[in-house]
Amino acid sequence: MKIAVTGASGPIGGALVPALRADGHEILRLVRRTPRTADEHRWDPQHRRIDPALLTDVDVVINLAGEPIRPRPWTRAYKQRLLASRIDSTTTVSEAFAAAAMADPTRPRLLLSGSAVGYYGNTGDRTITEDSPPGEDFLAQICVQWEASTAAAAEAGVRVVLLRTGLVLGRGVLLMQVLRLVFRAGLGGRLGSGRQFWPWISLTDEIAAIVHLLHADVVGPVNLTGPAPVTNTEFTKTLGRILRRPAVLAVPRFALSLALGEFGRSSVLGGQRALPTKLSGSGFRYTHPDLESALRAALTTP
Repeated sequence: MKIAVTGASGPIGGALVPALRADGHEILRLVRRTPRTADEHRWDPQHRRIDPALLTDVDVVINLAGEPIRPRPWTRAYKQRLLASRIDSTTTVSEAFAAAAMADPTRPRLLLSGSAVGYYGNTGDRTITEDSPPGEDFLAQICVQWEASTAAAAEAGVRVVLLRTGLVLGRGVLLMQVLRLVFRAGLGGRLGSGRQFWPWISLTDEIAAIVHLLHADVVGPVNLTGPAPVTNTEFTKTLGRILRRPAVLAVPRFALSLALGEFGRSSVLGGQRALPTKLSGSGFRYTHPDLESALRAALTTP
């Protein structure tokens, strides 16, 4: 197939593009800078500009673009960038793909668009599936608007799949870089109460799941998480055991909240016990079905 990818320079996109090429697909990368290779084409999501001819013969758009969510205090300007970067990019490709679909309604088309398990907000120990309602915090509302930005494509008959991704564990992923440094320094341990659930997935399975969804009979939201979410306490104990570092220290809730503000409260102290109901039901098989194997793969040096 001919597949257009946005956000191809991120940790997920950077691993996905080679996997798609290895399967024989033709890749078109949408970039905001001056193109450097024949497969790169410039677009301007901030101003919602894209050459409509780019997607005319494209079968699939995989939309991963968006300002990275970083462990830092969230200023009003930064929160606006987080929201606008997702809404603008998704609306731009959705409307352009919708126009292509309406011009040639005989060609089956698919939009795989990024989202996150943050859609559900902080849900405690309650089990979450794709049918669960959205949360009310800032990240949840970003996800609600992010997903709604695919409406034009869906209304034009494009099959739309929403990738509600969990915490991705892989080399080069910021989360693993930070945790590895902390534990190597002997400062690892649970964060806050440690009772919050962390819905992890290995980078290998994240990529394999996206490839799987190219052909799976699935539409709408899909939780891209491992089959067994764990609490933060379980996560840090497992990581400490693998790194042979104690995980006995605990970072108090107030310290995380003070240092990281809203990010700390939403992304570190909050969590979701999210299950990949639709992904597993579609026949997907995990390479790393348990946390330990996923962490070992993420910590392995190239």
